[in-house]
Amino acid sequence: MASVLPCAAVSILTIVLAILAIGFLIIVHEAGHFIVARWCKMRVDRFSIGFGPPIFSRKYGETDFTIGPIPFGGFVQIHGMLVAEEADPDDPHSYPNRPVWQRFAAIFAGPATNYLTAIVLALLLYGGWGVGSGTALVGVEGVAEGFDAVGKIEAGDVIVDVDGVPVFAAVGGKAPEVRFVDRVQESKGKPMVLRIRRGDQELDVSVSAKLNPAFEPYRNVPAEERPANTPEYRIGVGLSFIEEREHVGVLGTVGHAFAYPFRQTKKIVTDLYSIATDKKARDQAELRSVVGITEVIKKHIELGFTYLLEILMMLNVYLGLFNLFPLPALDGGRLVFLGYEMVTRRRANPKIEATVHMIGIMALMLLLVVVTYKDCARLL
Repeated sequence: MASVLPCAAVSILTIVLAILAIGFLIIVHEAGHFIVARWCKMRVDRFSIGFGPPIFSRKYGETDFTIGPIPFGGFVQIHGMLVAEEADPDDPHSYPNRPVWQRFAAIFAGPATNYLTAIVLALLLYGGWGVGSGTALVGVEGVAEGFDAVGKIEAGDVIVDVDGVPVFAAVGGKAPEVRFVDRVQESKGKPMVLRIRRGDQELDVSVSAKLNPAFEPYRNVPAEERPANTPEYRIGVGLSFIEEREHVGVLGTVGHAFAYPFRQTKKIVTDLYSIATDKKARDQAELRSVVGITEVIKKHIELGFTYLLEILMMLNVYLGLFNLFPLPALDGGRLVFLGYEMVTRRRANPKIEATVHMIGIMALMLLLVVVTYKDCARLL
């Protein structure tokens, strides 16, 4: 006998799945550190998901596996890795007593594992469902009251064409032949005939767009200076984009999967450069905490399994690249000190290194608290 879960239960389930997805990202990263550290014969004292006093702890071998109450990330505590920690100089399994290339490998392994995981997920997605074509069908998430579309268009519909011309949405930076939003703007409020796919049926409905009150302050402002997503005309539907996929064979799948993390890295770096040099891009940029990222993952889960795979691929690249930034307290900051040691063949001053990392940790925690507060306030 079939049954349907209540909406509240479905929402709770997606939130739980989103939290588990965050945990997956953290575990992947820390597992990279852990596996390579053990391979290099270092003793690992603790493998923690979350920070703070453990709410769960289980010891396997020499390592305590714990879960902390503060879900900002996780860490692998290699014996002797903390700069201020006193390590037995005769202990061959202590972090500072291992060759510098092994210490470098253990730190670099976290971000590298995120990149590797992105490739594995891409192989799964591209092999099972194909590679994104760069265009997407225009789906309907809902219809707002007060618009002509009420009673004509429903959530779950797919808009196939406008006045006989097929329409699409651009994804991945690739421009489609005809964008749906452009046709709505070109109508200038005149009636449009939309072909709607509803289940196995296709229907033609006439809809007229109306002026968007939010656009009025920008009527005389050049298009390039207007805020994004402020169209002059609206038909009152919330849109979702259903990307079309195409199978590219085994070699194509492997090629696209291995290229994905590098393409995504290039995109992230380009976006960061735009934020640093373009005030408009800077004003539109948003920092997201674990709370905000969980909300984004939740929305992708609701869209379907392929969308979940896509967001996990992207977040693995983000996490790997972010940790490679040469900033104190991040893996990249530690790699800078190890690189200095490899070049000069002498270790950096432990007190200086400890101070730099401590300042970095305090600044990072402060930033996380501020961003988390903003995300929570936005959701309330």
